[in-house]
Amino acid sequence: MGGLKDELLKAIWHAFTALDVDHSGKVSKSQLKVLSHNLCTVLKVPHDPVALEEHFRDDDEGPVSNQGYMPYLNKFILEKVQDNFDKIEFNRMCWTLCVKKNLTKSPLLITEEDAFKVWVIFNFLSEDKYPLIIVPEEIEYLLKKLTEAMGGGWQQEQFEHYKINFDDSKDGLSVWELIELIGNGQFSKGMDRQTVSMAINEVFNELILDVLKQGYMMKKGHRRKNWTERWFVLKPNVIYYYVSEDLKDKKGDILLDENCCVEPLPDKDGKKCLFLIKCFDKTFEISASDKKKKQEWIQAIHSTIHLLKLGSPPPHKEARQRRKELRKKLLAEQEELERQMKELQAANENKQQELETVRKVC
Repeated sequence: MGGLKDELLKAIWHAFTALDVDHSGKVSKSQLKVLSHNLCTVLKVPHDPVALEEHFRDDDEGPVSNQGYMPYLNKFILEKVQDNFDKIEFNRMCWTLCVKKNLTKSPLLITEEDAFKVWVIFNFLSEDKYPLIIVPEEIEYLLKKLTEAMGGGWQQEQFEHYKINFDDSKDGLSVWELIELIGNGQFSKGMDRQTVSMAINEVFNELILDVLKQGYMMKKGHRRKNWTERWFVLKPNVIYYYVSEDLKDKKGDILLDENCCVEPLPDKDGKKCLFLIKCFDKTFEISASDKKKKQEWIQAIHSTIHLLKLGSPPPHKEARQRRKELRKKLLAEQEELERQMKELQAANENKQQELETVRKVC
């Protein structure tokens, strides 16, 4: 629950901060009641108006601080959350509360929907402390992912120049500064709006929706044995298949666990680039469009099953955790070095004072 709770708190923090119109760190009780009701609705938590009224009693004058709201939020909402709600709907509700107040009025090369996706990605990559920021290392990671998705070449020199001009008084960017950075086209020159939008969507699918691979392939039917084109979406423990990439008509799923396996098949019945997914009670024959795609899908599914055997998270989540742990370790080492330097400096100053005392005596 800890990871999910931390994830939810980031989006809720944006909403709470947006309701704090005079930047006092407090929000009116009437607004918090509405926010709480909306959170219960999207998170599918039973709404308890009695507990809400009791917590925000009328005789408790004045607005409520973030610290004052947290006990209620934890006890009556976050501790009751199950992983059965629509995460996009939840994020969109929090986004709606904060976007009008904060989104730059300057013209951007990205749509508001793209900005929403960048906002959700920011919450995923930001540091676990408030106010929320994204540090330069994570900005670089995201810009590299977007550049790769756009089919462009990463300009390390350009990013190093950007870092040199980075405001020394800040440790990172706010979400609105990140949206402006991506939206002003500084790191996507020569790319049209559609290309940038598709890149944001691709990175969003991977980092937020846990889409490990997706694409069209042919699937053999279990009853009629006919071959039909389907849009396949590989996630950490399931493969969904749809009529098309708009995801409106889901035709089925292939539940993956550590006992599943994937193996290549020889060409047959006029079908090429075949492979087989074996599960507990079913097998699925798939035909990829070419040998390269066949190998990519076999490797992706094999890697997914291997991670299930290890009980490991998806690669992008594990990599994010490693980067955070490394930053924490480097910070601790830097603080330890500074402590040792201060001790050394203090020892040198004491030595100097002792020498001065000896000289005076002599």
